[in-house]
Amino acid sequence: MRLTIERATEGDAETIALMLGEIERYYGGAYAVPDVKQVRHALFGPQPTAIVLLARDGVQVVGLASVCFLWPAAGADTSLYLKELYVRETYRLRGVARKLMIAVHCEARSAGCSRVEWTADRGNPAAVALYAALGVEPHEGKIFYRSQM
Repeated sequence: MRLTIERATEGDAETIALMLGEIERYYGGAYAVPDVKQVRHALFGPQPTAIVLLARDGVQVVGLASVCFLWPAAGADTSLYLKELYVRETYRLRGVARKLMIAVHCEARSAGCSRVEWTADRGNPAAVALYAALGVEPHEGKIFYRSQM
């Protein structure tokens, strides 16, 4: 596996739309591919709402991380919020999610964020195990994670 991780570009909008449909199915919804125009506008329009990092094995996209900035975090600090971390089924348990998490933290450091925050479903033991293996402790109440920069 030749894994690379890079920011998505406008040319990736169709692939991202397909993966959003896969994510919906993964969480038990009906598989429906969002409108590519909507994805383009959200990510590459005049006011982008998120950054998407794509994991590729060669040219094939095998995973994604979608992040956005939150402000204020603590005082006037900014945090990076991980909204979605997804790895296609045939690439799970091969280190892709871990490498995406490293890239998310690098993105946060580069942007001057003080931390990365995210949530996980209690019914997703693989995600909970990944975050535990990364050494991040859940907050009480919800499973909510925060790692300091």
